[in-house]
Amino acid sequence: MNHRTLGNSDVEVSEVGFGAWVVGTDWWGDRTREDSIELLRHAVDEGITYFDTGDVYGHGASEELLGEALAGVREEVTVATKVGYDFYNHPQAGHGELPKEMTGEWVRSATEKSLDRLGMEYVDVLQLHNANADEVDADVLEALDELREEGLVRAVGWALGPSIGWLAEGDAAIEEEFDAVQLVWNLFEQEVGNHFLDTIERTGSSTSLIPRVPHSSGLLNEQVTPETGHDLDDHRGFRPDAWYETGWEKVEALRFLEREGERTMGQAAIAYLLSHDEVASVTPTFHTKADITEWAAASDVPKLSGEEMDRVASLYADNFGVDRDDGMDELRSSVGGADIRAAGIDKRATTGPRNSASSD
Repeated sequence: MNHRTLGNSDVEVSEVGFGAWVVGTDWWGDRTREDSIELLRHAVDEGITYFDTGDVYGHGASEELLGEALAGVREEVTVATKVGYDFYNHPQAGHGELPKEMTGEWVRSATEKSLDRLGMEYVDVLQLHNANADEVDADVLEALDELREEGLVRAVGWALGPSIGWLAEGDAAIEEEFDAVQLVWNLFEQEVGNHFLDTIERTGSSTSLIPRVPHSSGLLNEQVTPETGHDLDDHRGFRPDAWYETGWEKVEALRFLEREGERTMGQAAIAYLLSHDEVASVTPTFHTKADITEWAAASDVPKLSGEEMDRVASLYADNFGVDRDDGMDELRSSVGGADIRAAGIDKRATTGPRNSASSD
């Protein structure tokens, strides 16, 4: 496993990280507490040292599980959490979004509660969870600075949408030189990642990018195939049929990324993201130990060559040769679409989440 450093901090992260939204919640299937702890410890055994959770995941349950599983290796791992939702005073209906709280006072109190659940004296990375650009004011920035000065937080990040803000938020984080911006980015969804690469280059910012959903929710690791169908009982069940059907066609166009015995499609999807120097860690959605074993190894498989990257870019520009869209043309904007228009991205601005699973 290789490691990279976040932004201007001295925080090191493994190139493949563990997104702990899969433990402590039922969003990706039911697990016992023992199963979740076993999954987390297997990740450590496979060389993963970066673990990313959030206070809202299972209303603190994910943090508690993470703290228990990693207690014996705390100094060997990097732990990130997120704050910004008030689950303390509001019940949650299904996967619907909870009311947000984004003030300096809330950031501090929520961080202290997270540390209690984690059983840790500090968190390596504190992220603002789905905050809109206009919510992160001087008061919030001062609170983050104070938490760092006090040693409760080592680095700060901003975790983005996609159903709650996108471009304006990522640009703001990069311009403020947050250590990390977490975003959805994969071979099928490149617009936002490419935009932030341009923003980093334009501003000279040191901000690192942390992509999640590298497998496009099961398409690029081929856990969702024509054979499995798309009658799913999780958030992917909200996707239009065209998302599945065009995705399967696009996977076939990317078969050249597989190298027998060297790189699977699931590993290639991660290696594509790690081929960008601005990317610090990629956090797949692990379901099983086998997933962890295969995808953790993506840190050591060949990164994409310049020729392969050029071919990917050419395919993406041509929609992978598919002559219809995937029914997912809307992109949430917290500033009325001004950020999308300014970026010249061929997407429509929407004022509401595309589905109900919007707080991950």
